[in-house]
Amino acid sequence: MRPPGSVPIKDYAIETPLKKSSEEEIFHEVKINFDPKSSIAAINFVLKDEETGAWYQHRGRDFKVPLVDYLLNDSNVVGAKRGFNIWPGAFLRKMLLKAKELPSKDQESSSGSKDVKQESRQVEGFYEEQPITKQVVIQNLITVSVTKCPKTAKNLLYLETDISGEVVLHWGVCRNDAKNWEIPAGPYPSETTVFKDKALRTLLQPTDGGNGCSGLFTIDQEFVGFLFVLKLNEKTWLKCKENDFHIPLSSSSSMHAQPGQGQYEGQLVSEKTLEENQAVPRTPHSKGIINEMRNLVSDISSSRKTKTKEAQEGILHEIEKLAAEAYSMFRSSIPTLTLTEKAVSESEPPETPKICSGTGTGFEILFQGFNWESHKSGRWYMELKEKVLEISSLGFTVIWLPPPTESVSPEGYMPKDLYNLNSRYGSIDELKDLVKSLHEVGLKVLGDAVLNHRCAHFQNQNGVWNIFGGRLNWDDQAVVADDPHFQGRGNKSSGDNFHAAPNIDHSQDFVRKDLKEWLCWLRDEIGYDGWRLDFVKGFWGGYVKDYMDTTEPYFAVGEYWDSLSYTYGETDHSQDAHRQRIIDWINATNGTAGAFDVTTKGILHAALGKCEYWRLSDHKGKPPGVMGWWPSRAVTFIENHDTGSTQGHWRFPSGKEMQGYAYILTHPGTPTVFYDHIFSHYHFEIASLIALRNRKKIHCRSTVKITEAERDVYAAIIDEKVAMKIGPGHYEPQSGSRRWSLAIEGNDYKVWEAS
Repeated sequence: MRPPGSVPIKDYAIETPLKKSSEEEIFHEVKINFDPKSSIAAINFVLKDEETGAWYQHRGRDFKVPLVDYLLNDSNVVGAKRGFNIWPGAFLRKMLLKAKELPSKDQESSSGSKDVKQESRQVEGFYEEQPITKQVVIQNLITVSVTKCPKTAKNLLYLETDISGEVVLHWGVCRNDAKNWEIPAGPYPSETTVFKDKALRTLLQPTDGGNGCSGLFTIDQEFVGFLFVLKLNEKTWLKCKENDFHIPLSSSSSMHAQPGQGQYEGQLVSEKTLEENQAVPRTPHSKGIINEMRNLVSDISSSRKTKTKEAQEGILHEIEKLAAEAYSMFRSSIPTLTLTEKAVSESEPPETPKICSGTGTGFEILFQGFNWESHKSGRWYMELKEKVLEISSLGFTVIWLPPPTESVSPEGYMPKDLYNLNSRYGSIDELKDLVKSLHEVGLKVLGDAVLNHRCAHFQNQNGVWNIFGGRLNWDDQAVVADDPHFQGRGNKSSGDNFHAAPNIDHSQDFVRKDLKEWLCWLRDEIGYDGWRLDFVKGFWGGYVKDYMDTTEPYFAVGEYWDSLSYTYGETDHSQDAHRQRIIDWINATNGTAGAFDVTTKGILHAALGKCEYWRLSDHKGKPPGVMGWWPSRAVTFIENHDTGSTQGHWRFPSGKEMQGYAYILTHPGTPTVFYDHIFSHYHFEIASLIALRNRKKIHCRSTVKITEAERDVYAAIIDEKVAMKIGPGHYEPQSGSRRWSLAIEGNDYKVWEAS
């Protein structure tokens, strides 16, 4: 019954390649034949994208096609009576599931009698098409501007994109926040047709020069929103978070061509951004600017003969200043919808940026406030409190504290009673006192939350430790079923198992409810502003989104520690598969959490340790880590309590630490400084780099222009404000429109700032 090309995987699965039935066919397929009389009840499967290494499941569980009717009540069944949902992503075309009711040999030989029991075991025929999706990075731009016609009071909407070719816009309007599509009354742009009585379909027209296309739309004032999706071809649609794009329209006739603004970052900035910044009428300040400009223009026009040239130039200079201020206000009121390559070209945050748990403000610098030995004194909280002013003065904005719960291991990473916060680091009162002191100097505080596993209080009847006590007195239904060490009765794990302790089954409603209540209690009782999430490889990122949506952290980062790609022990140049797995996890959280950029750390190891600085540029000339694809969600680091300290699981190349810090503290992403490094002989150099980053306002979305990536030197210019180089090779930034002055210099690294 195994299809051709099938290969056994250990003793529990079969790997079968999907093949096209013909070159013209767009679908891949596999045919599996089953004997209707067999004892097989269902077929379970998952899909793997060989190009990226990504796996596709049903909300962290295997797909299941039933071969008997009693399985149809299972939650992950795919079949004629039940559909399934795929967590949002974007692409992998479609999956077709087709089944035929096959006659048994008895039915072929005799039509006079039927075995009712046997008939019920046969799969009911179905042919079902379901979307399976993954996100595809794009590099295109769409701008949407809205003005109101003063004569007709109708909204005039202009849409332009740099996408060339035949781009079809499916569009409609809505009357309220429900965003239900309607077809407005005409007139419509040319090349517009009605699509299934639900939407309008308009072929966008090429712009001058042929470098994009555009369309102009007239919308009656009764509508409050413009909805659209873009169709590039039969296989490719552009949407926002798997939702339709929504552009709010001014609902007040008193507003004059100044709707609000909003920006989408890839697929992950919510539509709330647009709605929260809706149109405001012209302010008294803007009216004052306009009146002042009118007076100055009248002044220079009426007295051109009597005014000296110097006086006229002075008036013109004032007009230029007022015009610049007015233009700045105008730019902040034009609605712009931007689809950016979330990997690289993310825009600079405004002066008062919106807080997002995945990015904070964008200007964060994280300090890890402990190491592997910090628990040994028994009073770490009080020792750290003595350093609060010093930590703040160094320019850090966020501090990560160790796990606070009672734990089987003294370091805190084997939690037991989650509500018992008397740990080897100190008491709950000392923790509250420390957090209060940190808040007083303006630091945000991250709690180290271990959500993947939990140590049990009691043994079951088989002597297995899987029964929990304390306030969260779970039984073995809270433990995943596929870790034989702990004999859980929950569902299969949605990630990798951590075999040292029972892995918690986050698919259980009661587990998620209890964990959300616990996180909210930590936030309210202790004062944590966000989370560092331990071992997030162990459970699906969609559950993290649920926890982040509930607790609304200021900043959150997950530890997705995965092995890099190696060939015969040598680090591969391309680590795209490695960073893609981290990106996939961040994407599963819907961008509500960032992740430690393990890829960048590993590449720095190879580049600095072997003098192979060419590794610090990928095949597109971008940073080769997560930083190069999704900088706002990349939390960079060179060492932590696991990799360094006294554990030394993956220690940074000795003597090259400052090159590492010169790299991460000048580049985009959110840099992290390890406790052992700031309180060492590196103190002054790290402090100088932090001061430079803050002074030049380098942030998590800053742009990087790599100018050198050779055997012995790497150099880059960041935001046209900072130039840097690491490695023994020579480099000096070229003088042009900017003058560079050397700001910091150390062993095999230099940093310049634009003056």
